[in-house]
Amino acid sequence: MTQREGGLAGERMAALLATDEDLQRLVAGDWIRYRTSPALQELSWAAHSTCARINRIFYDDPAEARRLFRELVPGAGEGIDFRPPISIDYGTRLVIGDRTFLNADFLVIGGGQVTIGADCLIGPRCGIYTPNHAQDITRRLDGWELPEPVVIGDNVWLGGSVTLTPGVTVGDNSIVGAGSVVTKDIPSGVVAVGNPCRPLRPIDA
Repeated sequence: MTQREGGLAGERMAALLATDEDLQRLVAGDWIRYRTSPALQELSWAAHSTCARINRIFYDDPAEARRLFRELVPGAGEGIDFRPPISIDYGTRLVIGDRTFLNADFLVIGGGQVTIGADCLIGPRCGIYTPNHAQDITRRLDGWELPEPVVIGDNVWLGGSVTLTPGVTVGDNSIVGAGSVVTKDIPSGVVAVGNPCRPLRPIDA
């Protein structure tokens, strides 16, 4: 858990950490089995329930929707704006920097730590995927997966329908073109596009 985690979600996660081995392995960055973990299922179901409520009330009661968002994501900074719908598996595994904007259909899958910097523009239908399922047939059947962290630096612009795969980093000030699939790290200060996504050119200062 990060220093910025707190509130009811963080308290419940801390309590579950004392009893659930898969949650302990998740926090340690090790292999987990979601399908056999009561704690992981409880946390993700609670997060999706909160997301559903946020999505339902956003335009009728935006203040309450934003309060629920901050409860869901204790690691959210100041001045964050978003548009529904959102879908987040574990709000306590997500850190978002100040003044970042999340457009509609923001999706975070799995329990890998996700860090989004300050002043980012996250386009519509962007997806962040953190789990890698086991390639070994028997281990995959047994439900083993390895959540890996995803990092988005400060002042990053992700175009619409960008997909970030487990373990990648997008450097500060970079732009990722619409529809790109990021499978390897993207350096700072570049325009990157494609599937797989590759740097196209540096950004003029």
